[in-house]
Amino acid sequence: MPAPVTVWHAIAEARDPAGLADLLADDVVFRSPAVHGDQAGKELTTAYLSAALVVLGPTLVYRRQWYAEHNAVLEFEASLDGLDVHGVDMLQWNDDGQLVDFTVMVRPIRGLEKLIEKMAAQLFG
Repeated sequence: MPAPVTVWHAIAEARDPAGLADLLADDVVFRSPAVHGDQAGKELTTAYLSAALVVLGPTLVYRRQWYAEHNAVLEFEASLDGLDVHGVDMLQWNDDGQLVDFTVMVRPIRGLEKLIEKMAAQLFG
């Protein structure tokens, strides 16, 4: 398993965003199914991933993974208020092992709607 994926799994399993400081590149771009447009930079990406660890973390399970030289796709499942969420995290990292791109895709629509609701509450109160 590539080192950046191992680090991400440790962060997700611990539900502790502290490790994101070293894992994310300063110019990382986060793409969320819940937000239109790219979220650029370490600060925004940290905020979104930290919220996701709270919202999805308690039931998050990674099922399958695929790797390339600087990329990985991680298939996951979670449950939100009884709704199943199925998705993928697509990660890309630089030569230093820092994530430069983190894209999330989620299905089905009812699960995505619940995710949007819970993420908004976590991010914006």
